[in-house]
Amino acid sequence: MATAALLTACGQNKGASSSKQVMKTAVTGEISTLDSSKYGDTISSETLQNSMEGLYRFDKKGQARLAGAVKVTKSKDQKVYTFTLRKNAKWSNGDPVTAQDYVIAWRRTIDPKNDSLDSDSYQVIKNGTDIVAGKKKVSSLGIKALDKYKLQVTLENPIQYLPDLLTGAQFYPQDTKIVKKYGSSYGTSSSKLVYNGPFTVSQWTGSNLKWTLKKNKTYWNAKSVSLSAVKVQVIKTTSTGLNLYKGGQLDYAPVDSDYVKQYEKNADYHTKTTPTNGYMVFNLKRKTTGNVHVRRAISLGVNKQELVKTVLHSGKAAQGFVASDFIYDENGKDYRTSAGKLMNYNLKQAQKEWALAKKQLGKSKITIELLTSDMDASKRVGEYLQSNLMENLPDLTVKLRSIPLKSRLADTSKHNFDMVYGTWQPSFQDPIDYLTIGGLFNLESDYKNSTFWKEINQAKSTYATQPAKRQASLIAAEKQLIQKDAFAAPLYQAGVSYLLKSKVTGFRLSPYGTVAYYWDVKIK
Repeated sequence: MATAALLTACGQNKGASSSKQVMKTAVTGEISTLDSSKYGDTISSETLQNSMEGLYRFDKKGQARLAGAVKVTKSKDQKVYTFTLRKNAKWSNGDPVTAQDYVIAWRRTIDPKNDSLDSDSYQVIKNGTDIVAGKKKVSSLGIKALDKYKLQVTLENPIQYLPDLLTGAQFYPQDTKIVKKYGSSYGTSSSKLVYNGPFTVSQWTGSNLKWTLKKNKTYWNAKSVSLSAVKVQVIKTTSTGLNLYKGGQLDYAPVDSDYVKQYEKNADYHTKTTPTNGYMVFNLKRKTTGNVHVRRAISLGVNKQELVKTVLHSGKAAQGFVASDFIYDENGKDYRTSAGKLMNYNLKQAQKEWALAKKQLGKSKITIELLTSDMDASKRVGEYLQSNLMENLPDLTVKLRSIPLKSRLADTSKHNFDMVYGTWQPSFQDPIDYLTIGGLFNLESDYKNSTFWKEINQAKSTYATQPAKRQASLIAAEKQLIQKDAFAAPLYQAGVSYLLKSKVTGFRLSPYGTVAYYWDVKIK
């Protein structure tokens, strides 16, 4: 659930005491690593995004803008990008940030030996898919240092969303000299790497629950950063964080769904709907959930508005698998508006599909297991789905199985489930991310609909440079996947809720809603 994985920060006014510019904030999990080739969690990502900088960075309006580069040119076929890097960009040890620093970082991330959780992001880069599959050498990746400050990136096909994609921490550079110095221990503590972003990280030993972000004096745009430091501590229970906040020991505290009602009228309370999905995926290999009428009945039979109102207390009911208010076409129109509402709650239609399912399966009663993680928030959603579906679909029994997240992921990959509930945060602002990755377990291996894959392939290649036709293909693909075949059931868009002291200004979240940016924040 996205409601708890946030930080915030405050800034510095000229003439103010240095102590005033230290933000005290909480996070709900630990840093796993500061190696941008190996991270896979929100807290590590957030720390990296505030202490490192890639070719692009999101601006105040959530648009990707050049950051580590000052200029980019594209070839006529829109497959080759040539970036001119900032000559005034430096690492915190004084080394210049060079094109080779991007080459070494990207090759480390895609190298199968490093088991990166984000290597799939590189499949849009030339030879990326074959490298991930172990079919080609890492050195064949479509990235090349033309000279010290010129970087060339070659794509498999033209893509519209490259700037958004390259804001991700998995595409950050790494100081070549430091990577060679520390080898496999690179990024395992805050002292075993250097930083090229607005802040540096200190006092993180690799396992402790407190660390500090300090203003990076070597950052090329350091004059725009008001903060002197952010003191971060891990708070594993919401109640503890809220008590510290009320006692003045924190300037920010996350609020999960259990506490929204208690604090929603507080002047310090804030909430925002994010593009993170809550959804269910069905196992097509099992007879019951392999039946399309079963899947449609369940997709249509969940009262999503009630789920948001009574269980989540933030976010909103899903209108499709691709989030609303997140992706816009060249005319500024929301993709979700163009694609329409898919599989909204419709009890009459759900029960009609359910009757067809029982007839085709030759059963008067049906039992289905719902798999969730054993986190409290996931179990609460699972319990609601269990109750709501059994109430709405006659003769249905839903058995709930809640297990540790790691086990849930393993069971899903092994097809050891009927239907599984989960949440998923996109990596970039394009429908293709939702429709081909999106937490859609076993999509490529199990879902063989030729219409869907034809539309996806056309969007990736034939229509890659024709926005209107490309979007039409993506809309057709989503309707096939979600409306016609009900491979997955969209439930809601998650919300984030938190308390923030009124003295903090300029605070903002990433477009994905789970990462806080510090560099524009000030204290009144």
